[in-house]
Amino acid sequence: MNLLDATKSGFLVCIAVCMFIYTCIYLKNVLSEEPNEQKFNPNIAECGFYPDELCSALFVGKAAALKIGNFCQNTYQPKTLSCIQTSCNCSMVLKSLHFITRPLSDEEGNFSLAYIITIHKELEMFVKLLRAIYMPQNIYCIHVDEKSPKDYKAAVQNIVNCFENIFIASKRENVVYAGFSRLQADINCMTDLVHSKIQWNYVINLCGQDYPIKTNKDIIQYIKSKWNGKNMTPGVVQPLHMKHRTQVSYRERVHSGMSYVYPTKNIKTKPPYNLTIYFGSAYYILTKEFVKFTLTDARAKDLLEWSRDTYSPDEHYWVTLNRLNEPYVFKDAPGATPNADWEGNIRAIKWKDQEGTAHKGCNGM
Repeated sequence: MNLLDATKSGFLVCIAVCMFIYTCIYLKNVLSEEPNEQKFNPNIAECGFYPDELCSALFVGKAAALKIGNFCQNTYQPKTLSCIQTSCNCSMVLKSLHFITRPLSDEEGNFSLAYIITIHKELEMFVKLLRAIYMPQNIYCIHVDEKSPKDYKAAVQNIVNCFENIFIASKRENVVYAGFSRLQADINCMTDLVHSKIQWNYVINLCGQDYPIKTNKDIIQYIKSKWNGKNMTPGVVQPLHMKHRTQVSYRERVHSGMSYVYPTKNIKTKPPYNLTIYFGSAYYILTKEFVKFTLTDARAKDLLEWSRDTYSPDEHYWVTLNRLNEPYVFKDAPGATPNADWEGNIRAIKWKDQEGTAHKGCNGM
């Protein structure tokens, strides 16, 4: 080999080595999990073809997955909301929102759930929630806060108009957080539900910022396996530090866009029938028979009236009624669970005041 050939060979080897090194560096940058190092062109994103892979990548923190997800959401989200807000025809709503149109199993088809959803803001979140829990065999009562803007109410009505099993509560409240109006909103929906032609087994209440982490089938199987015929109202006898809620009268106030509950100096009378007051979750899963009981039983009606000027009555009303176990005085509440304690607390909630003790804080949006 002469000198020129050797020089050419060395030059080619040098180029090959440089290309190898450059390729390694490029792949390292592309595969890096650091968002600042990620090289990604969103114009080539394929939205919707690989949802499982995208979700898995998001959970392990892949930066590319985050960028693809944001790109896809920004691409398709405006069309969905604009369709609702401009009163698209129903076929377009069903198609664009991908609602499930048939029961996914015989078990689900034969076990209908009723949902009560109280909402007042964040239309997009409500739509995502409804899509996630919607099944054609279920029934849904939507309570829209009377204070909500007209365009918000109109958008919700546009969705409801496309379904025979979704309706807006016939009576709507100006809901105040921790006020009696929040409890009354649920009762308004219950009144409508018991008169519905659609048959249902259990009712579940949600707010507009909820989201399911279990499927419809999972929920049904959980109810059947452990709570068949029973109500789920987690709670305990009212602790001392909660007694102020029912010892003095509270009032609701709605003024200049603000709403709140405030205490008065008036001392309340004892609970009717000398009932033991419990404290628990405002969220429940109740049998249809229990719902009928709460709307007709004398104790339920009197307790409801007594609770009108208490603080956050929905956190004592349901659990107190579900703990009734005095058959020698009155008939038991249908499906009552007198000794359930906090069992049946199926909601995953991180309370802000428990950060650092019960959990490590909230992440994401």
